[in-house]
Amino acid sequence: MSNLSLSYFVLGAYVNVGNARYLFFLLAALLYAAVLFVNTSLILVICVNRTLHEPMYLFLCSLFVNELYGSSGLFPLILVHILSDSHTVSAPLCFLQIFVIYTYANVEFLNLAAMSYDRYLAICRPLQYRSLMLPSKALVLVLVLWVYTFLKVLVTVSLNLRLRFCDNIINSLYCHNYLVARLACSGNRVNDVYGLCGMVLTVLVPLAPIIYSYARILRVCSSGSRQTRQKAVSTCCPHLVSLLNFSFGCLFEILQSRFDMSHVPAALRVVLSLYFLVIQPLLTPVVYGMQVSKVWRVYRDTLSCKTTASQSDL
Repeated sequence: MSNLSLSYFVLGAYVNVGNARYLFFLLAALLYAAVLFVNTSLILVICVNRTLHEPMYLFLCSLFVNELYGSSGLFPLILVHILSDSHTVSAPLCFLQIFVIYTYANVEFLNLAAMSYDRYLAICRPLQYRSLMLPSKALVLVLVLWVYTFLKVLVTVSLNLRLRFCDNIINSLYCHNYLVARLACSGNRVNDVYGLCGMVLTVLVPLAPIIYSYARILRVCSSGSRQTRQKAVSTCCPHLVSLLNFSFGCLFEILQSRFDMSHVPAALRVVLSLYFLVIQPLLTPVVYGMQVSKVWRVYRDTLSCKTTASQSDL
């Protein structure tokens, strides 16, 4: 078949689990609800409170928005397919899901890279920080990384739309760009070259500022005061936890999609493929909400004010 007649793809990783589907549906729905609640709460706290309109919190807000964006590209379709006996997805919806998931992954890396540079300026150049990293500059940087990612992934999806497909079964729980490209009747040199360049850019562009920033931070900490080291630990630990978790999640996904994992139990393969799309949106707001004291304090004060106001109305 060719892409002119291809109207749908089949997600072949779903298996018949009988009535257990209702339990899986409930678990997935609870996870999605938790992602929506936690990320939305912190976004509202940062937007409403002017004391948090600083570069670091603007980057955090962008990160939380991205978690909502990526989760919304995954969970709704998974919830539908868990209860459905037919695991088909229309071709336009499949390519839309690819676009959302890939922009989510790219924005996540770039946002974490921008945050690492922000932490470098705050720790290594504290006296010049407010002049070097203005809120307006942070907003422009966030806008640039989102627009850059949208354009980059749009080209990727557009190139896949040109392919002629000889099969429509995707061995995954969601539409995956690499697995869709493998269904093509023959290789396409333009897609291969752009895919390789895109992978290099996806890894090297964020990795360069991350390595540079942490190399400078470690250098300052090794010769700095105890107060400097404490500041570095308190502000960098949440970022490192989020960065490492997402990096390992992406590595798991790459391994299970590109190599023969038939010897690995099916349940573990499912976990590996969904890890970076499920755990990261839950972990990031919890790590920052709990460990960045200012966000947590404002969040707690906001909730207490709302509770007091509701009680007074009664």
